[in-house]
Amino acid sequence: MKKALVIGSLLVVLTLSLGGSAASKAAGNGATYEQLRLFTEVLSIVQNQYVDEVPSKDLIYSAIKGTLRGLDPHSAFLDPDSYKEMQVETSGSFGGLGIEITLKDDILTVVSPIEGTPAYRAGLQTGDRIIKIDGLSTKDMQLPDAVKRMRGKPGTKVTITVVREGMTEPKDYEITREQIRVQSVRSHELGDGIMYIKLRQFQEQSPHDLDTALDKFAKNGMKALILDLRNNPGGLLTAAVEVSEKFVEDGKLVVYTEGRIRNQNMRFSAHAKKAYTQIPMVVLVNQGSASASEIVAGALQDYQRAMIVGTQTFGKGSVQTIIPLSDGSGLRLTTAKYFTPKGRSIHGKGIAPDIVVEAPKEPAGKDRPLPNPDPLEELKKDVQLQRALDVIKTMRVMEQQQRSSAQSSQGPQTQSRQ
Repeated sequence: MKKALVIGSLLVVLTLSLGGSAASKAAGNGATYEQLRLFTEVLSIVQNQYVDEVPSKDLIYSAIKGTLRGLDPHSAFLDPDSYKEMQVETSGSFGGLGIEITLKDDILTVVSPIEGTPAYRAGLQTGDRIIKIDGLSTKDMQLPDAVKRMRGKPGTKVTITVVREGMTEPKDYEITREQIRVQSVRSHELGDGIMYIKLRQFQEQSPHDLDTALDKFAKNGMKALILDLRNNPGGLLTAAVEVSEKFVEDGKLVVYTEGRIRNQNMRFSAHAKKAYTQIPMVVLVNQGSASASEIVAGALQDYQRAMIVGTQTFGKGSVQTIIPLSDGSGLRLTTAKYFTPKGRSIHGKGIAPDIVVEAPKEPAGKDRPLPNPDPLEELKKDVQLQRALDVIKTMRVMEQQQRSSAQSSQGPQTQSRQ
């Protein structure tokens, strides 16, 4: 049976074993059998005596959902339709609004709107609490159910009701669904050899797109790099590893996972054919940087490979395994937590930046202004990016001073002509 490892809400196909030891199974078999007998007893009573006739499949699905809801916010049952929806997420193209959501304190919460999507243009923000979808309360709603309700045919509309810090009352956002095509990498030259790359999401294509941008910059004389992971909600674990390894030395650990069973204990190390390990580098993060973004930021911070600038990240550090079931449905089950190379667990904590720079808060209840058609002009108004540029310039000055000091310590060189 194939299963899939999930960082954030996207899939990486792996083969795993869910079996425990024979001794532990034997010890629990008796108690489990008794509880299952109680379950079938209740199921039989409901089927025969409940006021309305309910299909057995619906009862079983509801029972499974209840079981998983009691574990943690990220474990869930996926009916066949929801399971198919989950499988399309790695392609970077789907019909919907363009937001990453999670359950935080049992409340449906926006991790991040993806730049350029309907949700982003409408003004949804990181931390928004979604209390209704098309007038239906989201209380006790599971993540797959919420995703299913927000997705739909391009051109159709959905109304999202949100509560936000600073708002005096909930606000409705009527958003028109679009075919969401996320261009994962955007890049610009900022002058003086400083290059800027924004990574919007970790998709299958992201490492290749990043390679293309880096190769182009290298030919143009790249001397420093700013990697922008703000409002990047995560994605594929493999993509996070492949992005990280472009900036750390070969063989270095990028991230590792730990779970209850041995096959969930995995280590991912850098093995890039070409890496940029010497150029000064800054990584921008904020509260919308989650999951795979935190893996990259955490690894580069642990190795002191880059300065992390911005605000505290989201703190999504658990691993979900997508397990297909016999009727086309699936389980989304938390099976492990991931750790940075130095053993830091990010789950519930996030990554603390080396330099904290708060961004101006958008007024509560007001829609996000349209972006400046000139992206470079837009970047000039970005206070976090401007601080990153200052940090880069300081790093380059220090690097030059170290070189001068090293050359001075070597003393005068005697040359001879042969």
